[in-house]
Amino acid sequence: MTLNALSPSSQAIYEMSRGEQDLIEDLKLARKAYHDPMLKLSIMSEEELTHIFGDLDSYIPLHEDLLASLGEATKPDGTVEQIGPILVKWLPRLHAYKGYCSNQLAAKALLDQKKQDRRVQDFLQRCLESPFSRKLDLWSFLDIPRSRLVKYPLLLKEILRHTPKDHPDVQILEEAISIIQGVLSDINLKKGESECQYYIDKLEYLDEKQKDPRIEGSKALLCHGELKNKNGHKLYVFLFQDILVLTRPVTRNERQSYQVYRQPIPVQELLLEDLQDGDVKMGGSFRGAFGNSDKAKNIFRVRFQDPSPGQSHTLQANDIFHKQQWVNCIRTAIAPFQRPAAAAELKELPELSEESEENNPSVPNVRAWRRQSAMSGITEMELDESTAECGSILDSEEAAKGMKTHRTLSGHRKTREKQLSSKRKETLV
Repeated sequence: MTLNALSPSSQAIYEMSRGEQDLIEDLKLARKAYHDPMLKLSIMSEEELTHIFGDLDSYIPLHEDLLASLGEATKPDGTVEQIGPILVKWLPRLHAYKGYCSNQLAAKALLDQKKQDRRVQDFLQRCLESPFSRKLDLWSFLDIPRSRLVKYPLLLKEILRHTPKDHPDVQILEEAISIIQGVLSDINLKKGESECQYYIDKLEYLDEKQKDPRIEGSKALLCHGELKNKNGHKLYVFLFQDILVLTRPVTRNERQSYQVYRQPIPVQELLLEDLQDGDVKMGGSFRGAFGNSDKAKNIFRVRFQDPSPGQSHTLQANDIFHKQQWVNCIRTAIAPFQRPAAAAELKELPELSEESEENNPSVPNVRAWRRQSAMSGITEMELDESTAECGSILDSEEAAKGMKTHRTLSGHRKTREKQLSSKRKETLV
């Protein structure tokens, strides 16, 4: 019987089997074409390769077992009577990917660093130009397991959708979907904690007063990415679950780090202003940031609730999409701490002067801080990354449905757009 003659559920099962076979072949290829030759040629050390590749070999038998089980359950005509019990038994084994996914951020950073080595660069370029690579770079192969993981819920839902309601597999498939969602949630949580700690370890403080215990205690990074301040200088901003940290990307002995810029703002003390295009008057230092003639676009402002520190930061995103990601993410973070009168109080706050460019976290007011700021200099490095990374790919489907675009924090203005997809950058899992 041809594939086209199969039932929709059997076709979905066939697609699952073919995906498992492709994954197994790609894992073997990563070992044979990349890992082993680089080790043999001493292009990278065994320790470096282990850090980048992880324990890929251990995942090959795992997927071979599922492929074998699916093969045994498939009849000669290509149909499958029941797949639910196979999946309920096998899916929990995907917890094995916790370590691999948690290490991806550090692995990618090390690989990018090693690409600066001429031998590594030449080797990877030759591989990219070879037919076996299918024009995919090494990281694409290393990211295939993660990409495969997030497809399982979709595959199972597709099988369930085409399974007759009176079929014994229905309840079992629903259980399988619950299992894989739980597995991915656990992997995502572990990966999020690892990513959060990765960036915390790269923070540099110019003053002890910047070291807020809420930073070190963070377990989740809600949003992070590159933004520009009013002077057009690039900042890298981190929104941890309890605190917002503005930093400057810097390099120290070829090591990338993030120098904390001004005093971090605790979420419970944070106020957000969703500024509209043109709300910021052109002139002064804004000319360099936003152009000589165009109005300032894609901007928002963050500030302390208490104006006495004099801290106010007007930030610009690359486009409306990334601006709205930031606004939605910050708004969600501060929502539990807002009082009903917060909007009115925000309007009554005195206008604060924007922060100047140097870093001095412990000044009583803006003027005093500006006098001191001329005494220090900071080495700046520009990053290629320009997009905000928010949340995890695990939540992308739900986030795309739920994210709304709003004009202001107060909610008194009309909704500018009915809905804006906040599809998140694949960082996860």
